[in-house]
Amino acid sequence: MIDRLAGSLGIPLPWLDRTGRLSWLKLAVFAGCIAPALYLAAAYRLDALGAKPITALIHATGEWAVRFLLFSLAISPLRRIADWPKVIGVRRMLGITVMAYAVAHLTLYAVDQNLILTKIVSEIALRLYLTIGFVALIGLIALGLTSTDAAVRNLGPNWHRLHRLVYTIAVLALVHYFLQSKIDVTDPVFSAGLFLLLMGWRVMRRFKWPERPWSLLLLAILAGLATAGLEAAWYGLASGVPASLVLAANLDFSGPIRPAWWVLAIGLFLPAMALVRGKRATRQPAGGRMASPARRPTTQEALPEPLSPRV
Repeated sequence: MIDRLAGSLGIPLPWLDRTGRLSWLKLAVFAGCIAPALYLAAAYRLDALGAKPITALIHATGEWAVRFLLFSLAISPLRRIADWPKVIGVRRMLGITVMAYAVAHLTLYAVDQNLILTKIVSEIALRLYLTIGFVALIGLIALGLTSTDAAVRNLGPNWHRLHRLVYTIAVLALVHYFLQSKIDVTDPVFSAGLFLLLMGWRVMRRFKWPERPWSLLLLAILAGLATAGLEAAWYGLASGVPASLVLAANLDFSGPIRPAWWVLAIGLFLPAMALVRGKRATRQPAGGRMASPARRPTTQEALPEPLSPRV
């Protein structure tokens, strides 16, 4: 009934594909997109966010914006390495989700400042980490507003140039995350490590390096090492902690596992997926028929990052 009502009103439902049929993949991703918001709303309603609930909501919405931004950047490698073309259909949903959590992040900050516009503007202008975050938010809004089919037609080639700004926006968001976290940057380091992993894959694609299990394994190892180095450099510059101590902490498993190991663990999924894809490709098709030739990517699949105009 909801589907028919929305269709009669011309409202697209995020869990339907372009033919109007239910997509279980889109439904699952949509549920994942709204789940953090529902959890935070329930926690606020139940007074489970501590002594400063608005501050907790500000931090949480910002963190989820970064996470969903990384999820959106992971769509292209997942589609290619896992040979899963349908996953491209959720890219715009993830991109819009990033924008929604980022807008909520700023809105909650405004509420925390008692909605005093002059104070909000002055804080954003005078505090570097707020300025950087605000610039990233403006970029996300620009990408979100131009993620429609009409925008793609109207902008033409400029659409691709505009949406490649997502990489710059991601860097700004991560810098904002680091500066806002101040002392404990474990989560920002982990997010930055995943970003390095995803960008490393893009460098491989840019220089046409083979996407073999061994090369993807090397990428995972390098991303883990870069994450450890980034963590050591940050603590060394921000708090004067010797880099050797931070690096040594990565080899001490008596405490929390350091971000570099988590980045390596996630990176190992890339060669694992490549191995599975390779084994599947070498199997003889049923009936002894020859495998069909590689098809050209559709317009939807060829679109860049991550706010695809195709749902």
